[in-house]
Amino acid sequence: MKMNENIAKSSLKKHIRRFAISLLAVAALIFCITTITTTASAATTTDTVTDTTTTTGQNPLDDSSVLNDLIGVDASKPLEVVLIVTILSLAPSILIMMTSFTRIIIVFSFLRNAMSTQSTPPNQILVGLALFLTIFIMSPVITEIKDVAYTPYSEGEMTTTEAVSEASVPLKRFMLKQTSNKDMRFFLELSGQEIDENADYMDELGLDIVIPAFITSEIKRAFTIGFMLFVPFLIIDIVVASTLMSMGMMMLPPAMISLPFKIMLFVLVDGWQLLIGSLVNGFN
Repeated sequence: MKMNENIAKSSLKKHIRRFAISLLAVAALIFCITTITTTASAATTTDTVTDTTTTTGQNPLDDSSVLNDLIGVDASKPLEVVLIVTILSLAPSILIMMTSFTRIIIVFSFLRNAMSTQSTPPNQILVGLALFLTIFIMSPVITEIKDVAYTPYSEGEMTTTEAVSEASVPLKRFMLKQTSNKDMRFFLELSGQEIDENADYMDELGLDIVIPAFITSEIKRAFTIGFMLFVPFLIIDIVVASTLMSMGMMMLPPAMISLPFKIMLFVLVDGWQLLIGSLVNGFN
């Protein structure tokens, strides 16, 4: 007992030490960013205020940047720099939740648990495959966003706000196609909004309603697919366990005996092709 307590204490101290080091590193990074940004902005302001005032007679702070158009932040203050860094760190997760990635990675996780292969395939393989399948499924949406938003914006035909608004339309259309009416009505009731059944959801609904309804629908479909994946492998486990019991081999783990049969079944039916084909064809 004393040995276990000592091991636990040493492990706790190690984790606390790592957490403190990480916290200090983040604080140092934020301090460096804020110092550099403050110095650069002060120098730039000193050099340009006189020229801008004399040539145009306007306040130089009236010129809006891309970040100022999007989120009202122009990175001229230390607190705004921290806000930008936080938004950039969360941006990949936010974008992933608005695509087909959620359903795919949950189904892959269910498949690995159903086959009882523990860490095979590794997480890196599953995440990589899910990302490439997401790009494959979302390629029409990405192409449409490029045509209606990115290209006009890069050519100067749109402002930043207009480009973001146009880019959200194809993404919202994709999410609405995958969202069930039940989940949509649920979040409409939670928000207290009332929309006519014959109304166009594209015009009436905002992303604050569409995104959580879409994620909920994706999780439901992924769990349904996961249940269907468990059934054949569960039958194999039951058959193997019953056989071992009838033979009197109660000390032999059924999971170890059933694993080769699960792998053989999955390979013989070409399980990866069936699963990936079903996932891709399941998106409207």
